[in-house]
Amino acid sequence: MIQSQTYLNIADNSGARKIMCIRVLGASNRKCAHIGDVIIAIIKEAVPNMPLEKSEVVRAVVIRTCKEFERDNGMMIRSDDNAAVVIDQEGNPKGTRFFGPVAQELRQLNFTKIVSLAPEVL
Repeated sequence: MIQSQTYLNIADNSGARKIMCIRVLGASNRKCAHIGDVIIAIIKEAVPNMPLEKSEVVRAVVIRTCKEFERDNGMMIRSDDNAAVVIDQEGNPKGTRFFGPVAQELRQLNFTKIVSLAPEVL
């Protein structure tokens, strides 16, 4: 459950390291984001000499959350950290490498590029 003011780690090589969620996209009164949801965030920590800079507003898709979620078959999936991947307006990732596992639910949400480049799919 990612809500406003939540810090997330970045799981790609786009240049950002930490972001802070400022808005969950979807319905007008939506409070929380889960795996596969798109958020608007501010970059709080960035790698030097990269295209993304600190205090830049970006879109990101949530790929891991500390709060567990249950699949249809009853399996519970939980992660150690909250993580996201920076995307552009069309939904394509800005990074070319991804770190850590991603959930297979991203495939049904049309983030197939993220799933195909991920080192592990849960």
